[in-house]
Amino acid sequence: MDRKTGGVLRFLLYIVLTAASAAFAALAFPNPLSDEGWGLLCFLSFIPVFWIINTSSYRSVWFYGWEYGFVFYLIYNYWLKTFHPLAILIAPILESVQYLVLFPVIKSGASLFRNRRGSYLFQAVLYTAYFYLTQQGFLAYPYGNPTAALYGYPILLQSASTFGIWLVTLIILVPQAMIAEMLAKRQFYRRDAIIYLSVFLINIVYGGICIHSYNTREGERTIRVAAVQHSADSWEGGYNTYKRNFETLRDLSLEAMKEAHPDFVTWSETAFVPSVAWHQAYPSSRITSALVEDFVSFGKNLGVPLITGNPEGLINDDTLPAFLPDGSWNWKTYNTVILFGDGDVLGTYRKQHLVPFTEHFPYGDIFPRLHALLVANDYKWWEEGEEHTVFEYDGVRFSTPICFEDTFGYLSAQFVEAGADVLINLTNDSWSGAVSAEMQHLQLATIRAIENRRPLLRSTNSGITCLVTEDGTIHNMLEPFTQAWGTYDITLGKYDGLTFYTRHPDLLPKLLLVIIPVIYVVGIALNIRERRREREAEYYARYDRLFEALGEEVEC
Repeated sequence: MDRKTGGVLRFLLYIVLTAASAAFAALAFPNPLSDEGWGLLCFLSFIPVFWIINTSSYRSVWFYGWEYGFVFYLIYNYWLKTFHPLAILIAPILESVQYLVLFPVIKSGASLFRNRRGSYLFQAVLYTAYFYLTQQGFLAYPYGNPTAALYGYPILLQSASTFGIWLVTLIILVPQAMIAEMLAKRQFYRRDAIIYLSVFLINIVYGGICIHSYNTREGERTIRVAAVQHSADSWEGGYNTYKRNFETLRDLSLEAMKEAHPDFVTWSETAFVPSVAWHQAYPSSRITSALVEDFVSFGKNLGVPLITGNPEGLINDDTLPAFLPDGSWNWKTYNTVILFGDGDVLGTYRKQHLVPFTEHFPYGDIFPRLHALLVANDYKWWEEGEEHTVFEYDGVRFSTPICFEDTFGYLSAQFVEAGADVLINLTNDSWSGAVSAEMQHLQLATIRAIENRRPLLRSTNSGITCLVTEDGTIHNMLEPFTQAWGTYDITLGKYDGLTFYTRHPDLLPKLLLVIIPVIYVVGIALNIRERRREREAEYYARYDRLFEALGEEVEC
């Protein structure tokens, strides 16, 4: 076999291996084959990834990165096809571009210390920093972090209260990068393996202590919350749909009030769709206005506070009338939570972190064609809220991150730092049509309870409705895609004060981003010194050979 043919076969082999690795990694998360996923696979799935990076050339590694990102997210986020045909293409394409850059960067971590053992540690740091960077800016997308796959093993996640999701991410990545390096160099790092196993055991012992501490603590008080899951088609609109959904929510709430005697009742994100603020200020339809009044009357007179999602519509341009000559409405809308209580509306919260493209696209002037494409495909956008609202009723302080927001650690930390004793997430994932999609969302939400040591109640349209206690344990999951209500007794005050993570959210990856350039500078300097020494050694070796040759001539 000639060299060219061997190179082509090697390239094809790596293409197959990369695709298989991406598929294998996706199975650690909830997937089409398992609604729970096989979480422990996250301790194996990155070994072939690091091996591919270490043994590929710079000329080809970027392609394997592009392929890996596309295949992984195509399988992992397969449910996006239900949301919109464009979504299942946009997400994998965006992620594949990021991985196209990531793989060469991680390879540079190995090249930087090619003559030293232990470059695997720097590679794991680079990968962790990448996961953090993917949660920044307009394209922020936390899905895919391997730590989330371990939601079913709370003992491994307790260190999240100190350094968030990131320390666990490093614990997952470091041994796999080390194994890949050992395979590539055909060496065994005995000392490194012992050190890692020691750190891993310390993390487990710490987790056990935290869980034991939680189970032996007594809280200040317990409140009972009834979460109503009406399981409605989120795509279907119109008056008849809104009325039917309201009646379902009302009947389930009254049933919960009668049987469970809750202190609070919660509905899901946008559970009631017609905007109360808009239709009360600018009525345009008699029957819709009547439905809005029925909803408001019910919320005010339920007897306990009602927490529910409802869009907030406000005038967009004060110089124009509410209804424009072309029949459109002069409004802007927020994805909002309303708190009813004591016969009044006690407050609202506006969603701050919106889903890119589907809820928010601020670059219409820069990318007019993409903007037009999104509009043509019926995407509608919300305005961004700005306040970390903390509601208070009867001494209970709570915040209500909306849907996608509970996937971001920093945001929940800001709510808790502002005074929230409990987090109540209102979510609508019904559009996905997949339990595995809802479980992927729950995985990330679970870590928020551990990070801040605050209970997290998820009140959803169709799943996953449940309570997550401060140790990450999931309680009373309602059956997805069913109409039901659940009762949750939430104990408050088990942990005093704020966790290290709440006070310093995402400190670890921020430090890594500072350290990484320093490591590159040091590594480059060491490489320059080594090459200089190599040249000097070669220079002296050359003269040694010359003198030896001259000596032989003299002897002759």
